[in-house]
Amino acid sequence: MNKRHLGLAGGILGLGLLTLVHAAGPRPEEAVEYRQSVYTVIKWHFSPIGAMIKGEIPFDAAAVSRHAQYVEMMSAAALDGFPAGSGPDAVQDTDAKANIWTNWDQFESAMAEFHKEAVQLAEIAKGGDAGTIRAQFVKTAETCKACHREFRAD
Repeated sequence: MNKRHLGLAGGILGLGLLTLVHAAGPRPEEAVEYRQSVYTVIKWHFSPIGAMIKGEIPFDAAAVSRHAQYVEMMSAAALDGFPAGSGPDAVQDTDAKANIWTNWDQFESAMAEFHKEAVQLAEIAKGGDAGTIRAQFVKTAETCKACHREFRAD
């Protein structure tokens, strides 16, 4: 076998091992980093909408719509950050409570409700009406608060 074939075989073997390692799932620390990053992005986009709703900064319908689209997208990605074994028993740097994994159906339902309201917020934001956006923003924020009360350590 020449060096070219050995290099190719080594590359294929390395790719196979990398695939196996990834298929086994992320390390708990990676899951925590992922979910914290998702929530940082959500906060980054949710906060300006709130500031506009409260009159702290000028209302900009186009900006609200853009921010709401990111909130919707990230709300769909958030649940992936909670694989089994990534709770406080495995990782110190997490605000996630252990009851996420012992009450998974309830947590999953809360996350689905957040996503549903975020989808509505993005859709309503396209219309640009401040009053309608405000009402949906409050509904969406309530799903965040409800989940935090139940599943997040402060």
